[in-house]
Amino acid sequence: MSAGSPRRPYRYYDLLLGGFVAVLLCANLIGPAKVGELTLPLLGISLAFGAGNIFFPFSYIFGDILTEVYGFARARRVIWAGFAAMLFATMMTLIVISLPPSPTEPNNETLQPALETVFGNSWRIAAASMIAFWVGDFVNAFVLAKMKLATKGRWLWTRTIGSTIAGQGVDSFIFYPIAFAGIWESETLFSVLLFNWFFKVMVEVVMTPATYVVVAWLKRREQVDYYDSDTNFTPFSLKD
Repeated sequence: MSAGSPRRPYRYYDLLLGGFVAVLLCANLIGPAKVGELTLPLLGISLAFGAGNIFFPFSYIFGDILTEVYGFARARRVIWAGFAAMLFATMMTLIVISLPPSPTEPNNETLQPALETVFGNSWRIAAASMIAFWVGDFVNAFVLAKMKLATKGRWLWTRTIGSTIAGQGVDSFIFYPIAFAGIWESETLFSVLLFNWFFKVMVEVVMTPATYVVVAWLKRREQVDYYDSDTNFTPFSLKD
């Protein structure tokens, strides 16, 4: 199917949209509150990382599947839905945290500090998350759609991994400087940026067999395999 083909409703598109938004919100709201540390067996090297990085790459896998099956325009709508959800969640957390606690609530002495610790990201981190996600996801979808045309639909692994390298790279190079420049030393910032970029791409690599299965199943059930031959790749549209 190409961009000139008539649009029709799809059975699983809305479910993928909901899954994408759920993963995105969980990764950005729950994950940043904890820094995990793992010691690599045999090497004895300890690696510290934001817990959200375990799950955030799954939003890119959702994006890959959506673009591969339904095309860039449908993926673009999902990216905007995710961005709107992140913006609303950020506004909601700021309002909830800033509300004066009731003196009659017995748990306020522990609840308010806990909410501030878990959800009270600085404006820099919140802005960095939204900007990096928006740009990175559109880069990911654009690269995958263009690579699909260039490969004539062959070698799915090259475009899922290639688009993730590009999208996650842009995401990381936007997020960390905006969020932590001037707070972390430059060497620390750059090393964390590179490690998290590498880690997210490796998640995509490991999940590639599962992506193949899901993509093949969706194409078969939806009877669609979209090629963006005539697509307008502007991100500033909701047309599908």
